[in-house]
Amino acid sequence: MIKKLNDVVFLFLFCGIVCLIGCNNILSENSNETRSLSNHFKNHFHIGAAINENTILGNDNKSKEIVVSEFNSITPENSLKWMFIQPLPGKFDFKVSDKYVNIGSKNGMYTVGHALIWHSQLAEFMQNIDNKDETLFHVKNHINTLMNRYKGKIDAWDVVNEAFEEDGSFRESVFYKNLGKNYIEDVFVLAAKVDPEVDLIYNDYNLYKSEKRLAVINMVNKFKANGTKIDGVGVQAHWDLNTPSINEIENIILDFHETGILVSFTELDISVLPNPWEMIGAEVNQNFSKFEGDPKMNPYPNGLPNNIQDKLAKRYEDIFKLFLKHSDKINRVTFWGVIDKYSWLNDWPIKGRTNYPLLFDKDYKSKKAYYKLLELKTNQN
Repeated sequence: MIKKLNDVVFLFLFCGIVCLIGCNNILSENSNETRSLSNHFKNHFHIGAAINENTILGNDNKSKEIVVSEFNSITPENSLKWMFIQPLPGKFDFKVSDKYVNIGSKNGMYTVGHALIWHSQLAEFMQNIDNKDETLFHVKNHINTLMNRYKGKIDAWDVVNEAFEEDGSFRESVFYKNLGKNYIEDVFVLAAKVDPEVDLIYNDYNLYKSEKRLAVINMVNKFKANGTKIDGVGVQAHWDLNTPSINEIENIILDFHETGILVSFTELDISVLPNPWEMIGAEVNQNFSKFEGDPKMNPYPNGLPNNIQDKLAKRYEDIFKLFLKHSDKINRVTFWGVIDKYSWLNDWPIKGRTNYPLLFDKDYKSKKAYYKLLELKTNQN
């Protein structure tokens, strides 16, 4: 009798242990499922990354694995810009862009088209046009071709990129010179006719500066008064460890929310390097070759010290706390790149530097900043 009782007790304990192990495995599996950026913030906003040709074409599978596992939105770093997609009049090259769109479709991602109209990285033939009719013909052809090809596959288009100067005046681009001061709205009207379902975005940098932000706010309000479709403003977030302040970033969110549109932080990276004082935002045509080789401008060529890693992690933590506070006003947060090795900031605005602005290092490993974001409580709203 005692032996039978001992057997029953043993069996009970054995089953309990098995159950606990099984439960722990389930918890572990569930924990693994949530340990990604997209799952962690899924109830608040899309989390995206800009991806380059190495990733799109499958030449860097490690980078692609990070994209698929960590993000639920993608933006093409270069492959939909005019100089790459239509280098010659009417000659489109869809090799990379088709593969890019397929990545988004296959993985159920919020897929962004970047960018339809931009003065920079523009095909050479467009830069030399000096009359309205020819410019308008190519603009219409470009927009119609791209938007129709990817209708239902691209969820949002950056329709116009960087159309304002720092003081809020119009940038005197070839589009402004040839099409006039209403060209931005005209382009949005055209885009809305081609695909009325897709999100249409205006995208720009330095919107923490009041004059520039006011110009964009006035534009949005004018669009709305005229019944012109605009779904959001993209805030290029090429920031550093100190600038802009959290209060300045919050003002961006609140001011654009008042216009009735959502905000997207479209190009987030945090530079840890000093920059020339005369640098203006993220204008890619700036060149400071006089500083090339200056060790003061490239202080961490062999790796980021722990104290700077901590500052970078704290900076991302503070920014994302703010994003969570206002997540009802934010549609998307996209990092401008996946790993430090490919970051455009390694060569801009000074060539040959080593920067560390992203959440994954050059060896594809998660940095302190990544873990800080996963530790954030996401039930603040």
